[in-house]
Amino acid sequence: SVITEVEERAVIDAGEQAGARRVYLIEEPVAAAIGAGVDIAQPNGNMIVDIGGGTSDIAVISLGGIVAARSIRVGGDEFDSAIIAYIKRKYNLLIGERTAEDIKIQIGSVCSRQPTSMLVRGRDAKSGVPREVELSSEELTPILARYAQQIAEEIKSLLEDTSPELVGDIAETGIILTGGGSLLAGM
Repeated sequence: SVITEVEERAVIDAGEQAGARRVYLIEEPVAAAIGAGVDIAQPNGNMIVDIGGGTSDIAVISLGGIVAARSIRVGGDEFDSAIIAYIKRKYNLLIGERTAEDIKIQIGSVCSRQPTSMLVRGRDAKSGVPREVELSSEELTPILARYAQQIAEEIKSLLEDTSPELVGDIAETGIILTGGGSLLAGM
């Protein structure tokens, strides 16, 4: 939702080189809202938080377009990297990105909830042999919350720049989380 004209032109050129006759760009939060079933043509305000791999796009949408938007370079990749580093530091266990993603999806949360755990398999950093540890959701919460807080601060900042009428709509309907947004649910 927040790209330069040069980046926009590069995307259009890539689409045309791939064989498209015409290329239309749509802002990611608008596409996420449509995908979540939001009627974007309505005059009420909706806030969309789309957590992608490398960025999180936050937008207020009304009357079919974006009223205000922010994009920050905090996304699922940072959550995954934090999980990898934590497990290496605490358990001396090496895991890959796919395992970190599975952990994030299965037991990751940034707020208190019913504790869960899972067995994590990896390679012992010293001996190199396979090993497994039990990892709890409770120990991950403070690790993941650090990045979620950055997203929450950006949400707050965007709300401060949004008209009171639209903020009232958002307060009534809630914030729509897409992508990795399930981590933030209940925050």
